[in-house]
Amino acid sequence: MMKTDTLDQIAYELYKAERDVSEVTKFVDQYPELTVATAYDIQDKLIELKRMHEQTTISGLKLGLTSKAKQQMMGVHEPSYGVLLANMALNPQLPISLKSLIHPKIEPEIAFVFKEDLRGPIVTVAQVLKATDYIAPAMEIIDSRYLNFNFTLPDVIADNSSSSRYILGSQKYAVNEVDLVNMGCIFTHNDEIFATSTAGSVMGHPARAIAWMANKLIARGQHIRAGDIVLSGALTGAATMHAGDSFTVSFDGMESLTVEVER
Repeated sequence: MMKTDTLDQIAYELYKAERDVSEVTKFVDQYPELTVATAYDIQDKLIELKRMHEQTTISGLKLGLTSKAKQQMMGVHEPSYGVLLANMALNPQLPISLKSLIHPKIEPEIAFVFKEDLRGPIVTVAQVLKATDYIAPAMEIIDSRYLNFNFTLPDVIADNSSSSRYILGSQKYAVNEVDLVNMGCIFTHNDEIFATSTAGSVMGHPARAIAWMANKLIARGQHIRAGDIVLSGALTGAATMHAGDSFTVSFDGMESLTVEVER
């Protein structure tokens, strides 16, 4: 069992790394007893630090590592989740600054916005869809605070699952307006196709990923709340961001979303 002081210290080191745009090394090397459950305790402490020092509020949640390919690439065995804060939201009309980021990458997502709480006791895919107010195209900027983007599952969870920034499209769609299994996705980088995918690449159905997270939250005495924005997981691999880059995600039956990076 790790001491509360140690958990507080790790949370503060992660907060400081993001604030100072500096890297840290994996905590499991120093604390081999660090577990997934303990890592979520650290994540909770990190979010409290960010809310207090950055004077912001929780706007929702995000899923990470939802594809088997991504799990194998990162050497982990299950998805993770993190918290979205209001000050992470970016306006798609404005160029994105990379100055406060360490090694940013961007991924296409489908955002779910909820009109009802998801309290369980066991949340199903059908309940996720029923509780959803609308979906929208989105992109997430991830930015691990770990040296060389190298981490284990407990490490990345403690680091709020590499959360950094997110961008939502302005159009809203009902869940029954699109095919959340077969809907195609094209992700372009500087007008060239970076990757293609379908909505079902996220655990077979993005709502299944959200149900998985909802049940994990309930086990920790937490839940998805009405009004929450939930990023359901990357549909493709992440693209590294550089000054002057442009990224577009296009979904069948939904508007395209484009972002530009400051030169």
